[in-house]
Amino acid sequence: MKQVILTLISLCTASATVAQESQEVYTFLRLPVSVHAAALGGDNISISDDDASLVFHNPALISNVSDRTLNLNYMTYMEGVKTASAAFVKAWGERATWAVSAQYMDYGDMRQMDASGTDLGDLSAKDIALSASLAYLLGDRWSGGVTLRYITSDLAGYHSQAIAADLGLNYYDEDHGISLSASARNLGGQVQTYADTHEDLPLDVAVGISKRLSAAPLRFSATLSRLNSWDVSLLKHLTIGVDVFLGDHVYVAAGYHFRRPSEMRLSDGDGESSHGAGLSCGAGLQLERFKFHVAYARYHVSASSLLLGASYSF
Repeated sequence: MKQVILTLISLCTASATVAQESQEVYTFLRLPVSVHAAALGGDNISISDDDASLVFHNPALISNVSDRTLNLNYMTYMEGVKTASAAFVKAWGERATWAVSAQYMDYGDMRQMDASGTDLGDLSAKDIALSASLAYLLGDRWSGGVTLRYITSDLAGYHSQAIAADLGLNYYDEDHGISLSASARNLGGQVQTYADTHEDLPLDVAVGISKRLSAAPLRFSATLSRLNSWDVSLLKHLTIGVDVFLGDHVYVAAGYHFRRPSEMRLSDGDGESSHGAGLSCGAGLQLERFKFHVAYARYHVSASSLLLGASYSF
């Protein structure tokens, strides 16, 4: 099974690097869901924690999640927009773990005008993704995972649907505090288009590493994301983060996403500014059955984002 997953990820990487650029849809799938991963820069796929929301970043990581864990997350995005997610993780036998999850993004009501300025009333837009995941322990240190996802979108009366899959692989050496991961997210395509034009899903092929120091309460992480799209320098594919553990149950974290400042740079009269985009921070309380996380980052030029997440193991 390990060879199959490695082959699939290799094929995904090879095919994605030769794909032509086109307009992407369902870009809400690029937003971080795990609050802890968001605090570490947003693209982390390698922290091997008891965190059910990591299923959205790398399905292989739910092998480390406690049985019967319910997770809820909420993020402020920009005014009028609501985004939330939920996940439930359950052990299945001695080596397998399954999960079901959902993402929701509501863009609120907007006024609709025709070319002459006539008010045509309100219009709304929302995106929903429903997923089922399975992770399997391939060995003492290896785990692999797969997610199947149904995506639906309604934009001002136009409707679109898609089927996608995530693949993930993780190597975790607890004795040496090292975790290595690879993932390919949002593989698939539309089964119903908005207006008879097929558009690409936000494919993201990534590799990552996390290393906890034995002599200090620190864990460093680095992730290379969007390896399927070499339209920028190597540095802009990089996300770095650090955890500082304050005892056994509390952490604070910070991260930097090197690509995000260039995506959000605007002219402010005195030159160009990214308004702090790329920087993120957060903290968490991790008890045996209950966990709470909070993070701050910036994903849109109009507002900063506050992320909140809570998990409980029944």
